[in-house]
Amino acid sequence: MDASRLDRLERQVQKDLAEIFREIAQNQFRGIVFTVTRVRISPDLSIGRVNISLFPVKDKALVLDWIKEHGSLIKDRLVRKMKGSLRKVPDFYFYLDESVDAEAEIDRILKEGGDSPIK
Repeated sequence: MDASRLDRLERQVQKDLAEIFREIAQNQFRGIVFTVTRVRISPDLSIGRVNISLFPVKDKALVLDWIKEHGSLIKDRLVRKMKGSLRKVPDFYFYLDESVDAEAEIDRILKEGGDSPIK
């Protein structure tokens, strides 16, 4: 698959997964905001890597485990949303995107104006 078609597919999958996770949050995880921060799909469409940010969640691993356990349900919903536009749907692997947490920690440190770890 050429790069521009793959980019369009990744953006569409990201958008559709965001809608699916919004529905899941309403039904399973009230008060949690799911953000699909990045989707990368292999050129042969066999593997998809999905980065997810969760807020506000104390035990993110618990939510991620639930997502992984229900991966086939999420994939089925995605297939229905895409209405058969793909011959082959990748196997998705879900990962936590920790960049939002890292940004929040940096902001907290800067606002505190606290001690610098660098001397």
